[in-house]
Amino acid sequence: MKKVLIVILVAFIIIQFFPIDKTNPEPTPGMDFLKIKNTQPEIAKIIKTSCYDCHSSETKYPWYSNVAPFSWMLKNHIDEGRKELNFSTFAIYPAKDQAHKLQECIEMIEKKEMPLESYFIGHQDAKLSDEQRKILIDYFKREKTETERKMFY
Repeated sequence: MKKVLIVILVAFIIIQFFPIDKTNPEPTPGMDFLKIKNTQPEIAKIIKTSCYDCHSSETKYPWYSNVAPFSWMLKNHIDEGRKELNFSTFAIYPAKDQAHKLQECIEMIEKKEMPLESYFIGHQDAKLSDEQRKILIDYFKREKTETERKMFY
């Protein structure tokens, strides 16, 4: 048993030499969702607090992002989140894709699938109240309708 613990400890120490890349992509002025949609400050605050760490180029890495293998899982979540939706580059999506992304936001919030439960471990402030969920759902519905309206004019 002692040898097994030593092997595990040595392996844990070795994997610390393989850190994740915590470099955020350079911001692209005029591409950010909150700016192009001229989002009200109260709503923008909710979105920034609950969504932007995984769905933008403005990730704030917590202390455990320095500890492998947790850092690897975190980086994977962030990469997947940005791949699905990146608020920092929202303007580059064609209008049809923007509307689709907004619909996905609505559905994920309604089903309480976003933010992820695991995200709350280090980010209690990201938990959405029922009132905040309603605010975001209504907001994303309005923005989706506005985006679709512009597609036809």
